[in-house]
This record gives sequence, structure tokens and C-alpha cells, in this order.
Amino acid sequence: MRLSRIAACMSSLLLAVVCAVTGATTGQASPREAATGYVALGDSYSSGVGAGSYIGSSVDCLRSSSAYPVLWARAHSPSSFSFTACNGASTRDVLARQLGPLSSRTGLVSITVGGSDAGFADVMTTCVLRGTRACLSDIGQAHSYMERKLPHDLDRVYTAIRRKAPAAHVVVLGYPRLYQLDGTCSGGLSETERSAINDGVDHLNSVIEKRAADHGFTFGDVRATFSGHGICSHRPWLRSINFLALTESYHPTATGQSRGYLPVFTDAI
Repeated sequence: MRLSRIAACMSSLLLAVVCAVTGATTGQASPREAATGYVALGDSYSSGVGAGSYIGSSVDCLRSSSAYPVLWARAHSPSSFSFTACNGASTRDVLARQLGPLSSRTGLVSITVGGSDAGFADVMTTCVLRGTRACLSDIGQAHSYMERKLPHDLDRVYTAIRRKAPAAHVVVLGYPRLYQLDGTCSGGLSETERSAINDGVDHLNSVIEKRAADHGFTFGDVRATFSGHGICSHRPWLRSINFLALTESYHPTATGQSRGYLPVFTDAI
């Protein structure tokens, strides 16, 4: 009786050891190993407005096949790819309409958001049409919003992303300075206005970077890659005002997506 009990115990112990040794190869993959899908969220800078080649099923959102998320997915073939970024999207729009594809199997997320919340389109309209004084006033109001309200709005989005995609590596990309300041430029804006707009972009990026870091996300700063390629440069990667295609104004071209955004996103992964 005692020998049989000892034998049984030894058998159980041996089985436990075997399971412990082989479990890593026979068990289920860890959540992070299984999370290999890519979801691209955000506003027009992620959807590819200004880059042309718009995908037919995304007429309202103007998603481009030349946008950096599509270029990255094409080169790296993630297990799944969902492209929900949309022209004009604010933090509220991202929360309401874009987070559906996120799940425990999402391994990578990219996002640009905050520019629409800060009133980017209204600021540029004012600066083009109403002169320096009104332009600087609107930029000042945008600064105030960035300080008071935008951090909370970003927190809501970042918290929702992490809750729905707990295993994802999240890359938050910023915005390029719009203007090169040394030289002549068409478009009717003074050097003072251009400089103030660039300062506004810098402030927006600093707010976004701080909130991204506090959530454990990676911030991708595109200002260096766009340096020398702003509006008024000899080889701009951003579109200036175009009264025949207003929506595309002040957005990256296809080159801006492939050589401005894509390298920063790739390096941040």
C-alpha cells in the first residue's frame, strides 16, 4: 500500500515537471504574442488628406492609399489592418466612431488627434481672410484651449484605447510646423502670422507628447523630418492654401506621408 502511494506520488511529480518544461511550447500564446493586428486611428493627418489616391469607400473621411498607415501595413503585412482615421476627426469623434476594431488581439495602434479640437481649421481660415490681429487672437484662444481642455480630451481617448487594446503598442504622432520662415511665400500671410502658427503647432505637440507619455505611449515627433519642407520652402511636403480644394490645404502631400510621417512611425515601433 505504501509503495503504491509512493509510486503514485512520483508519477504525479514527474507529470508536473514534464508539464512545466513543455508548457511554454504546448500552451496558448501569451496575449502580447497573439496581439499582432494594427489599427490606425485619428484625424486627417492620419487618413491622408492632401495625399490624393482616396479610397472609394471612404468619400467622407478621405482615406488615402498613400497615407502612412496604409504604406506601413503594405510593407509589413500585419495579421489584420483596420483604417478608421477620418478627415476632421476630433477626440470626441475618435471615441464615438473609430475604436470598434480595437481588441485584445490589437498589437499596434497609431493616432494623430488634437488639431481639430484646438480649432486648427478655424485658425487658418481667420489667418488667411481676416488679417494679422484676428489671426493672433485666434491662435491665442487655441493656446488657451490646449492648456485648459485638450489634456482632458486626450486622456479620455488614450484611456479608452488602452482599455480596449491592453496589449497594444500605441504610437501617438504629432504635427509638422506648417511654414518655412526664411524666404518669400505666396498665400497672403505675414512672417508674423506664419511664425505664430508654427509656435501654435509646437505648443500643440508639447501637450500631446506629455499626455502620451503619461499613458505609457510612444510619441512620434515629425517636425524634424518635415524640416526644410514646410510651406514656402523649395520642396514643400505640405499643401498651401488651395481655393479649388480647400479641404486639402495645409495637409501633407503623398511625399509628406511617405517621407515625413512613415519613417517616424516606423522608428517608433
